[in-house]
Amino acid sequence: MKNQDANENINSSLLSLDEILCATDGKFIGGGRENFFFSSVVTDSRNVKENSLFVPLEGEFQDGHGYIEQALEKGAKVIFVSKKSYGENVERYGLLCKKYPDTAFILVENTLTALQKAAGKYVEKFPELIKISITGSSGKTTTKEIAQSVLSKKFNVICNRGNLNSETGLPLSCFEIRKEHQVAVLEMGMNRKNEIGELCETFKPQYGIITNIGTAHIGRLGSRDNIAEEKKKIFLHIPENGAAIIPGNDDYAEFLAAGVKGKVIFYGQNDEKGIEFVKDNGIEGCEFKLNGKPVHFKLPGIYNYYNALGVIELAEILGLSTEEIAAGLEDVKPLSGRSCIRKGNYTILEDCYNANPDSMEKAVEFVSDLDFTGKKILVLGDMLELGENSKTAHEKIGRDAVSAHVQMIVFIGREMEFAWKEAEKNNTSSCRMEYFSTYTDSDIALAARHIKDFASSGDFILLKASHGIALDRLILKLEENFTGEK
Repeated sequence: MKNQDANENINSSLLSLDEILCATDGKFIGGGRENFFFSSVVTDSRNVKENSLFVPLEGEFQDGHGYIEQALEKGAKVIFVSKKSYGENVERYGLLCKKYPDTAFILVENTLTALQKAAGKYVEKFPELIKISITGSSGKTTTKEIAQSVLSKKFNVICNRGNLNSETGLPLSCFEIRKEHQVAVLEMGMNRKNEIGELCETFKPQYGIITNIGTAHIGRLGSRDNIAEEKKKIFLHIPENGAAIIPGNDDYAEFLAAGVKGKVIFYGQNDEKGIEFVKDNGIEGCEFKLNGKPVHFKLPGIYNYYNALGVIELAEILGLSTEEIAAGLEDVKPLSGRSCIRKGNYTILEDCYNANPDSMEKAVEFVSDLDFTGKKILVLGDMLELGENSKTAHEKIGRDAVSAHVQMIVFIGREMEFAWKEAEKNNTSSCRMEYFSTYTDSDIALAARHIKDFASSGDFILLKASHGIALDRLILKLEENFTGEK
């Protein structure tokens, strides 16, 4: 019975030992060779389960190799070890191999690279899988969710959980693919040069959507030209029978299309075939017709409507009917923190999972154009990772905000001081403004008190900031001890 269980494990392991060694150019250095098996992959020792492959990552401030013992105690069955760590701790690893004889220890040059290459090898096991990637300076997570909702009407779809779109998150997402999945939609983020290239080398998408070329992470990449160059790498592995789906109104559209081997489709232009925009319903989304069929798309903001247009092009390429596409679009629900409308004491648009100059501008423009009974309030927190462009970008948001036909603006964070000063300089109306230099719990509570002193029941409030600001803390503060109408 024990041998039978071992054979079942070998057959059901996500990758065999030979596949792992071949993919990573690794070396087996001890432990369980005969019963090699793993059923999940993790990079955080706290998430290790029985039979996990644990990949300890080496960061600027922490080295995951220090948590190998915890991973082993929780049941890790395979461990990657970098040559650097092994060379510095040969005796330690020798003892661990003896103490945990059923766990396989594999020596690799770099654990992150090994994770990516192993994930790429795993994806190769699904030759019939339709592989789709989405990137862009803003809107990529929402577009991914729209794509999942629509494509699920025809296919069994898997996509990244949450925001697992990075150099580590995407490979982990690849290991979630199973034989029942027909389509994988993986969002790709980018924090450094060639990150998109590495992710595409791992996943090799057949179809790609770019939402826009903006200024997110411009502090790290230096210019929009560099950002476009990096984002374009999502199309590197598009085959002749694949497609690149590109926002036609983006000023980098032609650059993105150049050199693509597959079909190039531009979306978001006025001559969209079969699409007739009907009405912008503000916080209730919008209405349009798709090949004559009415669609109520519930995500607020015209920018989200344009994200949907890209998905419609993809869905039509993959053979979905008008009815299937319409049903998928109507089923889309906002993720927490992203274009999420909360109706309580106030009507709150919670859009504080991420922020960059492009998404901030779109959000402020949405509020400016919003036809709303009651006061409109902007709460804007720092946009992070803008580098030397931060001052200019925040100043522009200050000018945009004070021109947005709102009654109150609250600026939160050190970088937002630039926005606040610019708004004060250009304030020709009676717009009330408040500024808080930090986003500590006490300043968040104080900001809430100022807002509640000004706002009345049902007023509209936009919350927009980078995720690191944790601006969502403001929601509970706004809801507690509400006093009602002014």
